[in-house]
Amino acid sequence: MECLYCFLGCLLLAARLPLDVAIKFHDVLSNERTSGYLREHNQLTGWSSDENDWNEELYPVWKKGDSRWKNSWKGGHVRAILTSDSPALVGSTITFVVDLVFPRCQREDVSGNIVYEKNCGNDTGPSPDLYVYNWTEEGSWGNGTNEHHHDVFPDGKPFPHHPGWKRCNFVYVFRTLGQYLQKLGRGSARVSVNTANVTLGPHLMEVIVYRRHRHAYVPIAKVKDVYVVTDHIPVFVTMYQKNDRNLSDETFLRDLPIMFNVLIHDPSHFLNESAIYYKWNFGDNTGLFVSNAPSLNHTYVLNGTFSLNLTVQASVPGPCPSPSPTPPKPTSLSSAGDNPLELRKTSGITCLINRYGYFKATITIVEGILEVNIIQMTDVLMPVPQPDNSLMDFVVTCQGMMPTEVCTVVSDPTCQITYDTVCDPVGEDIGHECLLTVRRAFSGSGTYCMNLTLGDNTSLALTSTLVSIPARGPASPSRMANGVLVAVGCLAIFVTVITLWVYKKHKEYNLIENSTGIVVKGKGLNVFLNRAKAMFYPGIQEKDPLLKHQPGTP
Repeated sequence: MECLYCFLGCLLLAARLPLDVAIKFHDVLSNERTSGYLREHNQLTGWSSDENDWNEELYPVWKKGDSRWKNSWKGGHVRAILTSDSPALVGSTITFVVDLVFPRCQREDVSGNIVYEKNCGNDTGPSPDLYVYNWTEEGSWGNGTNEHHHDVFPDGKPFPHHPGWKRCNFVYVFRTLGQYLQKLGRGSARVSVNTANVTLGPHLMEVIVYRRHRHAYVPIAKVKDVYVVTDHIPVFVTMYQKNDRNLSDETFLRDLPIMFNVLIHDPSHFLNESAIYYKWNFGDNTGLFVSNAPSLNHTYVLNGTFSLNLTVQASVPGPCPSPSPTPPKPTSLSSAGDNPLELRKTSGITCLINRYGYFKATITIVEGILEVNIIQMTDVLMPVPQPDNSLMDFVVTCQGMMPTEVCTVVSDPTCQITYDTVCDPVGEDIGHECLLTVRRAFSGSGTYCMNLTLGDNTSLALTSTLVSIPARGPASPSRMANGVLVAVGCLAIFVTVITLWVYKKHKEYNLIENSTGIVVKGKGLNVFLNRAKAMFYPGIQEKDPLLKHQPGTP
């Protein structure tokens, strides 16, 4: 009898031993699991319980810090990047994407193999090999005699034979909410989850990635990320105002409209068929504005600080839940409650589920420069013309606060290519009326686009104009030489005329009986003229010997 008891005990021990050593999915992917975790969540479509056994022989499990991680990939380490389009409105679909980042100079080719990039060298220089992993030469999926042994996921389910599945050499295992999903893929994998059965709040998504290694698999990366499921519509509002210098400080100008644009985060287009209403309260005692458009303009006419409140309501059609007390149908939108969940029965089996989103902001209204205009352009005349530089005066007026700075940007006629940018401070002596003259230089003739801005600490007003600079006379070397010749010729003619006039004025023969003093003066002049004629006309000399005699000479 004792032998029988020993035999039965051994059988029980042998039967229980696999239960003690079997690895579960939750053991592989997380060490933070609590008891009864699965019972807190409903079943996700297509997902399985992480209480299932994990095939450790085919998919080895390495803990953090295991030395085998260093050799899990040839030429470096592979990183996995997990992203999602969280937050997700409950009932919508949230998508997770895992991208593998290979070591430098490595990439995945069209066949799913990992190759070295051409003309790319790492610290050890370019690799002489073409392939990092050539899984095509190792044999395609399903061609071996032990096909059913290695063409399976960690839980033993066979790979799906979709088109191109043999070029997928990575196995991704996703785990969340006590459940897992297995996926065969390449360097990137995508998974979508419907959140209708997901509890509200933050949740953790974990992913482990294995690569193919002959008839087994090697872990190469682990990654996790937090996502959020909410019953409030994710809402964001952008605010824009003309002449506002800083759009991010929530400070705007009085007497200028502000454009409010509502952005609803709905990447799965869950609200496409919903009627959406926007209820605005701008905090300036102008009342409640209700609109079905996501954009609205509002102008504040007083300075100060105001509280902006926006409520977004979306009616989502869907199946009615189990019978429960239903609130009365509101008589108008403004009287409807802002509870996260509000049901309105439209037929025997269909209900409208009202979801709400909220946005609040505190904005400050101040005075600023409202408008700027160029009322006159004048060409400045310079004492010495400069063909390569023209000056223009621009008379500028503005409305609102007095500016402290004026800037101009001169560019090509299309206002795309900038030639020159100049900024000058505005003096305090411009008076109460905003009227100032801005002088700018333009290089060469042609048409220019000029942007002129007047600014202060909170505002920046802009105006643009096209400036046409007429062509000046080009000072080419040939034209300069011609001008010099003309000037020299004119000077020579002037000197000749003066010389002839002087010569004619003094060319006179004096009589002998004139007084001695006069004869002496005439003599001196005649001698001077005779010498000059002898120099210019050496062949013409007077032959009369009487002219050679001096007065009183015998």
